[in-house]
Amino acid sequence: MRTIKFILKKEFRQILRNKTMLPIIFIMPIVQLLVLVHAATLDMKSIEVFVVDKDLSATSRSLVNKFEGSSFFRITGGDFSIDEAENTLKENRADMILHIHEGFEKELFRYNRSELQLLINAINVTAAGLTNAYATSVIGDFNRNIIVENIDILPKQEMKDIDVTYSFWYNPELNYKIYMLPGILVILVTIVGMFLTALNLVREKELGTIEQINVTPIKKYQFILGKLVPFWLIAMFELAFGLLIGKLLFDIPMVGSLWLLFAFAGVYLLVALGLGLLVSTVSNTQQQVMFISFFLFLTFTMMSGIFTPVESMPEWAQQVNIVNPLAYFMRVIRMIMLKGSDFANISGEFFSLLIYAAIALSLAVWRYRKVA
Repeated sequence: MRTIKFILKKEFRQILRNKTMLPIIFIMPIVQLLVLVHAATLDMKSIEVFVVDKDLSATSRSLVNKFEGSSFFRITGGDFSIDEAENTLKENRADMILHIHEGFEKELFRYNRSELQLLINAINVTAAGLTNAYATSVIGDFNRNIIVENIDILPKQEMKDIDVTYSFWYNPELNYKIYMLPGILVILVTIVGMFLTALNLVREKELGTIEQINVTPIKKYQFILGKLVPFWLIAMFELAFGLLIGKLLFDIPMVGSLWLLFAFAGVYLLVALGLGLLVSTVSNTQQQVMFISFFLFLTFTMMSGIFTPVESMPEWAQQVNIVNPLAYFMRVIRMIMLKGSDFANISGEFFSLLIYAAIALSLAVWRYRKVA
């Protein structure tokens, strides 16, 4: 224990003297939370709409006004030529074309039905899907208003009122920041746990100080533990600091237990630290560490469910995702913070990461070559 104490003291001094590492630890979290939570969003605002109104009737103008009055859409222009409208899509001057054909109003009141055409830029599939959903909602609302306003004019038919009552659980206001902030926190603590731990050990190799440690009586597990604990504590501090910023600036809810969240985070960090140490044991330079860590981190992040649900991935990808620790923590941090899940709800992920941590740390200790 005394040996580990001296190693820890050395590590903290080394971290505080490293001018490159300190900004990553203390400045990067603030910048990422303030920037990424606002920037990394799938909320669609100010969708640019180009209108082709060939009907020029009161009904068609009313529909255009309905789009213009929506907070999601912004009318950027209009023309009678569909070819000109398509050019706006090609030149990225519009996101959607609203095409109202000639005779729209006449067909609507004579045959009780009419057609509209929506042309949507689908380069970004997610954005196109949301644009279509918003536009369909606006048209549906417009259609209901037409029925109510012209009930005496439209052909007589049996009409049934459907009263739909809905509520959004866990995020009633559909605030995307509440969804994104927990995911950003997972990325922050992973960077500290995986990147910095790996870089710190390899830096010892490049400076040659690792050779001085190798000839001492320090055992392998003592050295690995001394490298692990400081960054475990720093990452836990980052998580607490991020939660505090999230509460003060974004009013992020904390429905579940903070103790349960930190307990799970502690186990998750053992996995991240173990992987970081394992990467450092098979690398000789910081450049090698960066390449390997970047590959793992990018793959884990994109498959973690930070932007899209893991359940929407192909079946084979979901099976591969079993070895992705970020996917476990990404799911659990949202369950605890937003849903108020207890230990029974996350026990599967907890024990899976516990086994994962034991394997990663054991491999790191085994792979570390100490020459007596």
